Amino acid sequence: MNTGRHVRFFRNGRNQAIRIPREFEMDAEEAIIRREDDRLVIEPIRKKGLLATLSTLRALDEAFPDVDQGMLPLDDVAL
Repeated sequence: MNTGRHVRFFRNGRNQAIRIPREFEMDAEEAIIRREDDRLVIEPIRKKGLLATLSTLRALDEAFPDVDQGMLPLDDVAL
């Protein structure tokens, strides 16, 4: 883990800002920032792949309907 580094706050329009030193760069385009007492915590938002997204979904509690119910059987096709 990186040790702390002294940085200065500056104004960017109406926002207070800091420059993030190179050794603290994150591989992300967006982040979540939150305050914990007198600290600011910055967490990168990483884009998830399809499998990672699917693994977060909860299982369905309902049964799938029988969509074939009441349909005539398929004709046997000789090839």
